Amino acid sequence: MRVIVADHPLISHKLTTLRDKRTDSPTFRRLADELVTLLAYEATRDVRVEEVDVETPVTKARGIKLATPRPLIVPILRAGLGMLDGMVRLLPTAEVGFLGLVRNEETLEATTYANRLPDDLSSRQVYVVDPMLATGGTLAATIDYLVERGADDITAVVLIAAPEGVEKLRELTSHINVPITVVTGAMDEKLNENGYIVPGLGDAGDRLYGIAKNDA
Repeated sequence: MRVIVADHPLISHKLTTLRDKRTDSPTFRRLADELVTLLAYEATRDVRVEEVDVETPVTKARGIKLATPRPLIVPILRAGLGMLDGMVRLLPTAEVGFLGLVRNEETLEATTYANRLPDDLSSRQVYVVDPMLATGGTLAATIDYLVERGADDITAVVLIAAPEGVEKLRELTSHINVPITVVTGAMDEKLNENGYIVPGLGDAGDRLYGIAKNDA
């Protein structure tokens, strides 16, 4: 499993505003969208392409286009929806599937409650988007789900990650024999006793859609 921390001043700048608890939901959504587009440039570095010939106004030229089968973008509901537009902007011909998982706050285990994915993902590159890699359980369950359906190359794009989550994900996916890459905007300090990233940016779903649980 590869882990890439995208070290760029614009990414750090946008993350700083996302972390600020005074940032309102419209601004949070806009910045998350902009940030995922920046991360997508790194995440799609190895996207599969095929050569194609085109006619320019002057002569013939050899170029490339995205290979078939087309890549699949999978936002993890609900917070991953806030990252979808940024990925689709960069990969407009990609297909989109949806996967809903919920984390048990006591056991920290993830269970699936919604699935809108093709049954057969053979030879597909899949890009999973979710704002945070915290405990690693949700992303590990997602990867297992995708590999069972034939995905052979999986890249996760997250805004921030925790070291404990990365190591847990590495452990939980050690049996998987397909390339797995995690691209993140920052590697944060740690997880707290409740499984939240520190310093983090709070509950991404609540901050994206304005449904706050508390003032913390």
